Amino acid sequence: MQTDQGVLSCKARGRFRKEKLTPIVGDHVTALPTEADPTEGSIVDILPRKNSFVRPPVSNIDQMLITIAAADPEPDLMLVDKLLVTALHAGVSCAICINKTDLASEADVARYRSIYQQAGFPVFCISATHGTGVDALSPFLAGKVTALSGNSGVGKSSLLNALGCDVETGTISDRTHHGRHTTRHVELLSLPSGGLVLDTPGFSSYEVDHLRHTELARLFPEFAPYLGGCRFAGCSHVSEPDCAVKEAVSSGNIAPSRYENYVALYQTLKEIKEWMRNE
Repeated sequence: MQTDQGVLSCKARGRFRKEKLTPIVGDHVTALPTEADPTEGSIVDILPRKNSFVRPPVSNIDQMLITIAAADPEPDLMLVDKLLVTALHAGVSCAICINKTDLASEADVARYRSIYQQAGFPVFCISATHGTGVDALSPFLAGKVTALSGNSGVGKSSLLNALGCDVETGTISDRTHHGRHTTRHVELLSLPSGGLVLDTPGFSSYEVDHLRHTELARLFPEFAPYLGGCRFAGCSHVSEPDCAVKEAVSSGNIAPSRYENYVALYQTLKEIKEWMRNE
């Protein structure tokens, strides 16, 4: 536990087990140091959380920075969109970081940037290896608790090192072109410029089975201007005629990849029965 006096090594009191409560990374807690050793203590209370996630178990996030690689490995845009809807559903704002810009063409970087800028998300294009673009990202993270997420191999550890943290970096498998995980647990890191970063390996495989298909459209911000313009009041924006969202895709106002992922997620969520949901 981080305090004004330094780090206090704490254990949760037994009553939390009886109440089925578990302290998680990001929690704000009340703790008391032991008389024998002022560097050790016990957690006596867990303060209310403004948000929390189950996989991985983290809480009180201000924003999520979803990192992709411009190349090596190729971006998994479905994973990005899953992470976006999950975070937005929890009330967490999001931004996109496109790393490894030195390994891709300007056209490819511009294409990925356009998809998410058009959707209304801040986008940062960087090369963590060369340090380019990091100066623009640092102020965005200052004074906030940021969850760093993204697939393995996109350079999250290299990004953290470029921001001033000291973490282990991994390599890309020559056979699969996927990254080898270097972060095996959720860790809260302090940034030299101010702010905290949650390095969260579990967010790279996050699922959306806690969501309902009827609430998905509002989790795609670029759909918002068109949601009242469809012919049918209960339009799903999938198969109905005279759909304003589909017309916006055709006119170039919504990125095709975002719409295609919306349709795939909608159809998946529609098949989930209420008793099957992971609430």
